[in-house]
Amino acid sequence: MKKVFVAALALFLLTQKSFAQDDLVKKANENQSSAAKKGYQFTDVINLGVTPIENQGSSGTCWSYSTNSFLESEMIKAGKKPLPLSKIFTARNSYVDKADNFVKLGGNLGWGDGGEPHDVINMYAKYGAIPESAYTGLINGATKNNFNEMQGILKGMLDAVVKSSDKSPSWKTAFNSTMDAYLGQVPENFNYNGKSYNAKSFAKEVVGLDPNNYIEFISQTNTPYWEKAMMMVSDNWAFQWDYNIPATDFTAIIDNALKNGYTVAWGTDVSEPYFSWPNGVAYVPQNAPALKGARLSPEDKKALFDSPKTELAITPENRQEGLDNGATTDDHGMHIVGLSKDQNGKEYYIVKNSWGETNDYKGYLHVTKAYVQYKTLSILVNKNALPSDIKKKVGL
Repeated sequence: MKKVFVAALALFLLTQKSFAQDDLVKKANENQSSAAKKGYQFTDVINLGVTPIENQGSSGTCWSYSTNSFLESEMIKAGKKPLPLSKIFTARNSYVDKADNFVKLGGNLGWGDGGEPHDVINMYAKYGAIPESAYTGLINGATKNNFNEMQGILKGMLDAVVKSSDKSPSWKTAFNSTMDAYLGQVPENFNYNGKSYNAKSFAKEVVGLDPNNYIEFISQTNTPYWEKAMMMVSDNWAFQWDYNIPATDFTAIIDNALKNGYTVAWGTDVSEPYFSWPNGVAYVPQNAPALKGARLSPEDKKALFDSPKTELAITPENRQEGLDNGATTDDHGMHIVGLSKDQNGKEYYIVKNSWGETNDYKGYLHVTKAYVQYKTLSILVNKNALPSDIKKKVGL
């Protein structure tokens, strides 16, 4: 443990030296409010380079914000200048491909804003990337996303196409025109640092990441471990198959990634009362299964987060039970960027969210390893961040 801590501390210091002069880099330990300090006292162990906190607004685009944030940190790890990428460019390209699947499947596909971490990688590989400075998707003076009306119109349009016995290819033009009306037109060419790019040339020359370097994992007991299985969630409109691993290997992968300077894109459930955005803490109380669907009083809710608690022992069985009975739902995507310890020495992951800076940690959370093992739907990581034994098991 001492050797690991020293290595982690050295990595932290190197990371800080590399990026301390760039105001895009955040440190979650500087974000702690006086309210948060009353119950929890966190000390950073590892805190990697990230771009600023953003706000997804009224849109179900957490998957795009979190995984693009992950790619932004991948650029930092690769020694590139960090910059915010356009999350809405990724999202609207995803909607185009999802709409095509929706029509081909006769409407037998979930529709909405949602997606998965792999969608960002797939859209990056297919369409490229645009800096947020060139395209935000905000028009008419808007400062935050609001996709409600747009998605209602898109869904109505797709339903009409599905019902048509003589489908015209013009529906795709109408679909894109609707997104243009709400999100603005995507520039075919744009200037960045005095040079003209399109989305594909920008991805190749500036972002410079290889989409083949990323791998996604799930964990379920109803299919064999270390084989690929379908990610069985409604937002998996791309029908992605991922490696199925024991949940303890989620944290083994994340730990190894962080200690080697890599961050992790994380898909999880945030519906439980023991996930608290205001407090910026998530853990698994010993009575967690009994809290499914519970409506707690303000006093009981406060008591959950008045100090660190002993957690439920996570097993493959109780994790799978949550997946099967609907307690664990595919709610939200976030970005794991570091490791912290509380006043008792217990480790937590530092997690970057996309809900603005409105909580006790200015947009970050501290999440226990038990919570990650219990409530994770998927993780996406650079293949180079995998422990050697896991690389062998997945044939890398």
